[in-house]
Amino acid sequence: MTTPQQCLSAITIIFSILLSKFTLAAVPPIQPQDELLSGYEYPYPVKTLGLSKLGQPATMAYMDVPSGTSAPARGTVLLLHGKNFSAAYWKDSIVALTEQGYRVIAPDQIGFGKSDKPLMQYNLHGMAADTKALLNKLKVDRVSVVGHSMGGMLATRFSLLYPEMVEKLVLINPIGLEDWKRLVPYEPLEKAILREQAQTPEGIKNYMSRAYFDGKWQESYNPLLDIQAGWTLGPDSNHIAKIDALTSEMVFTQPVLYEFEDLKVPTLLIIGTRDRTAIGRARAAEPIKKNLGRYDLLGKKTAAMIPDTKLIELDGVGHLPQFEAFNDYFKALSQFLNEEDL
Repeated sequence: MTTPQQCLSAITIIFSILLSKFTLAAVPPIQPQDELLSGYEYPYPVKTLGLSKLGQPATMAYMDVPSGTSAPARGTVLLLHGKNFSAAYWKDSIVALTEQGYRVIAPDQIGFGKSDKPLMQYNLHGMAADTKALLNKLKVDRVSVVGHSMGGMLATRFSLLYPEMVEKLVLINPIGLEDWKRLVPYEPLEKAILREQAQTPEGIKNYMSRAYFDGKWQESYNPLLDIQAGWTLGPDSNHIAKIDALTSEMVFTQPVLYEFEDLKVPTLLIIGTRDRTAIGRARAAEPIKKNLGRYDLLGKKTAAMIPDTKLIELDGVGHLPQFEAFNDYFKALSQFLNEEDL
């Protein structure tokens, strides 16, 4: 027979669980955003490049920030964003890099941020070609390429296609270090779109908190929600859901790990070892699921594949070192960029 004390204890436990879930789901005020983020201000002036996609005009947005010092310029750094992000989240990195004398170019790839989002098949080769077209417009012949998450996949593809333009390559918790399509069942686009259309600000915050920050959300992470969560409330949410599904399919089906050995540029891997990012993990079988996204192992494995590479592991740090451990991340980045002889 259950005693009153046992009932009270059970109620207390249930209330604690519900309170914990409510606290995690709570989000700061989110402004609805349209497809092109018309009401969202970037940290620096945004310019545009005209492109063509399937015979239709498409505009690529970017920031081009000059060196912030009077000292001789060190060179140009190209920052490539991840899938759930835009060029805007590089703000702190841009400040720090320009203070050191670098010019910084940070584009929104087509399909992301303030750039146009046509319904089409997305691919890393096309994004690399768009990025080269941007550099050609700006008359930039040589860059150090820094890519985070999906941007790491793109940075790798860019460096493979245009090695003559790349001085150094930096990969920050890049995705695509394992071939998910060999481990996880494919999700048809129609199903993926429905899943994306069901996204809410609370769901996005819960995912980011759990996947990126080990459930430990801080107020300084709130800007990461502004765009992704804002789109779920905006007038173009259904269109954005289709773009999210298409770009997820891109990263799922276009791994770059088989070509790491072909890289011909000095490379730095900055790896937060707590990261467990793996596209499609929820669809994987249980024995496989627990071994996906093991960045504590994948960092070392990837470094062994790249001919001229240096690995910096940040213990206890997750998918976004540039947010969670900025000082350690930027120390590794700046030391690598500033080295004359590698």
